Formats: sequence, C-alpha cells, structure tokens
Amino acid sequence: MKITQISTYLTEPRWVFVKVSTDEGIEGWGECLGDKAFVVAEAVRSYEHALIGQDPFRITHHWQSLYRGAFWRGGPILCAAISGLEMALWDILGKALNVPVWQLLGGAVRDRIRMYSRPHGATPEQLAKSAKDVVARGYTAMKFCPFEKVHVLDHYQLVEEAAARVQAVREAVGDSIDILLDFHGRVSPAMAVLMEEAMRPYHPLFIEEPVLPENVDALARVAAQCKTPIATGERLFTRWGFREVLEKGAAAVLQPDPCICGGLWETRQIGSMAEVYYAALAPHNPYGPLNLAASLQVDACTPNFLVQEFVDSIGLGAGVLKQPFIVENGYIAVPQGPGLGVEPDEEWLRMHPLKPKPDPGRWFHEDDGSMADW
Repeated sequence: MKITQISTYLTEPRWVFVKVSTDEGIEGWGECLGDKAFVVAEAVRSYEHALIGQDPFRITHHWQSLYRGAFWRGGPILCAAISGLEMALWDILGKALNVPVWQLLGGAVRDRIRMYSRPHGATPEQLAKSAKDVVARGYTAMKFCPFEKVHVLDHYQLVEEAAARVQAVREAVGDSIDILLDFHGRVSPAMAVLMEEAMRPYHPLFIEEPVLPENVDALARVAAQCKTPIATGERLFTRWGFREVLEKGAAAVLQPDPCICGGLWETRQIGSMAEVYYAALAPHNPYGPLNLAASLQVDACTPNFLVQEFVDSIGLGAGVLKQPFIVENGYIAVPQGPGLGVEPDEEWLRMHPLKPKPDPGRWFHEDDGSMADW
C-alpha cells in the first residue's frame, strides 16, 4: 500500500481536517489545530514530498522523519500538521486490519469514557442555572472559567466575585458533581494563588492552566502553594514539552491535545510518562469531532485517563460525521469501528468552508487599554 494524495478541508467553525488517500482505496482522516488554520493547512501540504509514495503503515518512521527532518523542530504550526497526518495514518492502519486503533495500542482498559461539558453565564445565577442543565443531561463533571481579564496584580473584589461564581455552581449541583476550573493562563502566579485559596472551599477537581506554560518553575511554585490539583498541557508539544512539568511536580493532570501535541500515539506516550509520576491524563479538545475520535482511542487504552473534553454538542459531529458520537449519562462507549471509528461527510465539509477569522486571543483591559492574556 502506498500514499497517493493528501487533502485538507478547512471548515467552520475552526476545524482543519486532513485526508490521506492510498492506492488501495483506504482513506485515513485526521484533524489539526484549527487556530491559524490556513497556515496549518499550508504546513500539511509542505509534508507531501515526504509522504506521497510511502508505505502508510510506517507511522513511527514517518513521525520521526517529519519531526526530526526539520532543523527548526516543534512549535504549534509544524506539530499541528504532523498531528493531523499521524492520526490519518493510524486510521488507515486500523481500517486495513479492521480493528479500532485502541486495539493496536494494547487493548481497552475501560468500557466507556467519561466526558465533561460546560455551564455558561456571566453571573453566579446564570452559571448555577446552566450547571443544573448540564447535570440534567447526565454529566457528572463540568468546566468553566470563573473570571475574564485579570491584571498582574488585581483588586481582591475580582477574586471574591470569581469565587462567588464557583460557590453558586457548587451549591447548585451538590458535592457529587466534579467542578473543573480553567484559569486559561490569564493570571500571574501571585493572583493564581489568591484565586485558588478563595475557591478551595468549593473543592474543584483541578485548576487548569493557573499560569501560562512558558515558565515551568512558576507553575511548579503555584502547584506547591495550592491544595487543588493543577492541570496543564494544551499548549505544550511532544513528550519533550511535558518532561519538565513532570520532573518538577508542576501538575497532577496532563492535558495534551492530540491535534497539536504530535498526534494520537504521542498523546498515549505522554500518558505513559504521566503514569510514572502518578499523574492523570485528560486530553484537551475544544475542537472538532475527528480530534475527539482520536482522543477516545487514547482514552480507551490509557490506565491513568481521567476525563475527556469536547465541545457540546457540535463537537460530537452532528452533520459532520456520518454517525455522530452519542453521550449517554455523561459517557461515550468505547468506539468499536475500525481505525478512528468515524467517517466524515465530505459533502458537508465542502459546503461549510472556513472563512478568515481574527485571532480570538486579542483582548484588552478596559481601564487602560493594555493587552490582557486570553
């Protein structure tokens, strides 16, 4: 079997899908990071010379070739392109052997995969109402960010207001529901510690990205001062990006994103690294249903898997996939189809082309007009 063609589909709302075709008619699908979508798609095309005419089953060899063949390794654009291509190769292999990818990675260690959703709202009352709706739909875990823009050092009223939102959600859902807090790297280490202290009485399952991932020592200092477990990883790439986080005890939960960290197998290997440090794996995925499909394959066969992110409900693939995913009582059953277990509707992809969009992270403090972290 040889690779004959690589195609990209850029679709709304911000998805980059990759299709790898072969001379035996088997096609594999993957998904790349949707931010900077047009740049990522060009990066995918830049790898055609290394893959067309090659055996798609040599997945690790191709990953090494694409990653190590560039003098300037890593980064979000190249890793996103490699990730989508790597997923597609696993999809081809699974289809050729007529088994799910998780079977090729050692077999399933669970029967179903726990999912979490999101409450929405700006006020405590709005969040509490939305949180009850999430529970009514069967979810036992939910994640939200309880604040917006925060200065490097900010007034304590902002901390109290954020804590009040968390308190409202906790009181609305009770103690049997897990609350996950996403700080989104918006705060400094000093503010992160104040925020965690104020929200600790409401027992979050974890706090995600209390600070930006660029300085692991800062993240480790925050983790050492907090009792709430710390999660990070959506903006880290490959095993090498996670090594220092684990070595310095900076996080109890790792959140690699399969569509940017290096792909499906890279995500699984990061999970194995985490297992050695008694840390959990909770793959990041606010993107499309193919990235969810890849995440589920990893979740199925990873012993230290915790919980899976997705965008409710568009991320399940309604209209996009010929057979969308179904969440029942907060879980998705381990996929049984070959490869990634899903097939996109190419007509839908063609009918919903992505339009150019501004960067979502450009926002500014109202009081002085300075840039704020998003």
